[in-house]
Amino acid sequence: MTTDSKPDSRTMKAFLIELVVYATLVLAYFLAVLHFLGDQIKHLYDYDRRVYAAVALALIVGQGVGLEMLTTWLLKFIHGKTR
Repeated sequence: MTTDSKPDSRTMKAFLIELVVYATLVLAYFLAVLHFLGDQIKHLYDYDRRVYAAVALALIVGQGVGLEMLTTWLLKFIHGKTR
């Protein structure tokens, strides 16, 4: 039984690390977009909501793809350093 619990604890630890890293990156991305694009996005919302919706969707998809790639790279980098 003890050999089965070690992979589970390692898996849980890796999951928690990934969760913390991803949450930090999402928060940083949100604050960066709010700071740098907040006024332009508000203007776009007031001007044409269809274009705003398309831009918002592109930002969401870009965030998902970019942060997933960055998180994967960071975890590979961290695993490489710990081995």
